[in-house]
Amino acid sequence: MPAGVVATAERGLAGGGRPRKRVLVIGGGMAGLVAAYELMRQGHEPVVLEAQQRVGGRVLTLRGFAPGLYAEAGAMRIPRVHDLTLAYCAKFGLKLRPFVMGNPAALAYIQGVRTTLGQLNDDPGIVDFGLAEHERGRTYEDLWRTATQEIHELYEREGENALDRICAEYDRYSIRSFLHERGFSEGAVELYGVMSFREANLNAAVIEQFREIIGRAFEDMQEIEGGCDLLPTAFYHELRHHVRFGHEVTAIEQDDHSVTLHVRTASGRTTFTGDFAICTIPFSVLRDVETRPAFSRRKQRAIRELHYNASTKILFQVRRPFWERGDGIVGGTTVTDLPIRRICYPSHPAPGDERAVLLASYTWGQDALRWGAMSPQKRIEQALEDVAKIHPEIHDHFEFGVTHAWYNDPYAAGAFALFEPHQQTSLHDAIVAPEGRVHFAGEHCSLWHAWIEGALESGLSAAQAVHEAP
Repeated sequence: MPAGVVATAERGLAGGGRPRKRVLVIGGGMAGLVAAYELMRQGHEPVVLEAQQRVGGRVLTLRGFAPGLYAEAGAMRIPRVHDLTLAYCAKFGLKLRPFVMGNPAALAYIQGVRTTLGQLNDDPGIVDFGLAEHERGRTYEDLWRTATQEIHELYEREGENALDRICAEYDRYSIRSFLHERGFSEGAVELYGVMSFREANLNAAVIEQFREIIGRAFEDMQEIEGGCDLLPTAFYHELRHHVRFGHEVTAIEQDDHSVTLHVRTASGRTTFTGDFAICTIPFSVLRDVETRPAFSRRKQRAIRELHYNASTKILFQVRRPFWERGDGIVGGTTVTDLPIRRICYPSHPAPGDERAVLLASYTWGQDALRWGAMSPQKRIEQALEDVAKIHPEIHDHFEFGVTHAWYNDPYAAGAFALFEPHQQTSLHDAIVAPEGRVHFAGEHCSLWHAWIEGALESGLSAAQAVHEAP
C-alpha cells in the first residue's frame, strides 16, 4: 500500500479548504465507515445508511457462545503486509496477536487416510493422487513454486510495478487452465485443489492467486484480540451520530447538483438528499437498487457480471479443546476431501482447558453453496458426522453449533468478489468509475478482494475524490 494512503489513518485526507459537503454513504461496512470517518474529520457531513442493525458488513463476530468466547463468521485475519488495516488498528488502540496459519501437527484426512501435515509433507506418497512420474514425491507447494517461478522472480525484481504486466499476460487463465498450461497432470491439479482448499474455485482467475501469494498475503497473519468487529465498532463510536440503522436504500436518483436516495425503514419510506453519494454495497446487492437516470452501460455490465464467491462457516462450541490434548494442535488447519473441507483451530490455547470454539467447516465456492442449501440444523448435523471421522472425540465434547452462509445473507449475496478469467481487464475500470455524483467503494472496488485492506483502500479513494470535488 502506498505510504501516502497508509498515512491517511494518522493525518487524514490530503488537501484542504474544500467546501463542506453532505455525503450520503450507502452501507456501513468497512469501506463505508472509513469513507465517512475521514470525510467527517475534514469537516464534511457524512450520513451512513445501513440496512442492518449493526455495522461491519462482512466483518461479523459471533458472540452467542459461553461468556468470553466468540467466533468470526466473516473476516478473521490480517496479513502483516496490510499496512492500512494495521494502521487503523493502531490508531484505535486495538491489540493484535498472531494468527497461526501453517501447523505441521494439524491433520490431513484424504481418501480415508488420516495423517499429519508434517508427515504428508515428508512423504507425499502417503496419499495416492495418480501423479505423473515426474510429479511423484513432490508436495503441492513444491509443484506450485515451480509453476510460478518466473512470476515470483518478476515480482522480486519489479515489486508492485510487475502486477500490470502479470495481469496482461495471465488474466486469460483460470487456475485450472494455468496449471494445465504448466504441464500439471489431472492428478496434480486434484492434489493442488484439495491441499490449497481451492478445488471449488479452480475456474477463478489465476491472477487473484498470484496477487495474494506473491504479495505475501498469507504470511505473518495477525488477529484482533477480542474479535474482529472491534475495528468497525471503533469507527462507529466516532461516527455514531452520523449512522442510520435499518435504512435500506431502494433507489438512487441524481441530477447535476445533488443525489437523492429513496430509503425503506421499519416505519415507512423516506428520502435523503446530499451533494454526493458513496455506494459501498456489493454489486450483487446493488443489482436490485433502481437508478435514475440509469447508470452507464459499462457500469451496468460490471454490476451484472462481477463474480461473487460463496463462503459458509460452521462453528462448534465444545466443552474441552480436545485437539490440543489429544493431537497437540494449537492453531493451523486440517485439510480433508470430506464436505467440510477444512477445520480451523484456535490460534491460542484455551485457558485452563476451558470451553472453546472450533471452526468445524470453512468452505468456498460450490462447496459453500451446498452447505448453504441445507437448513442450519442439518449443516451442523452433517458437519458433526464429518468432524467425527477425523476427531472421534467430538461427540464427547460437542455442545452446539452455529453457521453463516454468506450467499444466503440478503445484505451480502456472496462472501467476496472473485474475478473469473478476463474480468480484471474487462470490468475493473468500470467497477471503480464514478457515475455522476455517485462514487463506489468496497472490497470489490479494490484488487485486494476478500480483505479488509481492499475495503479500506477503496473507501479512502472514494472519500478523497469527494473531498476534492468542486
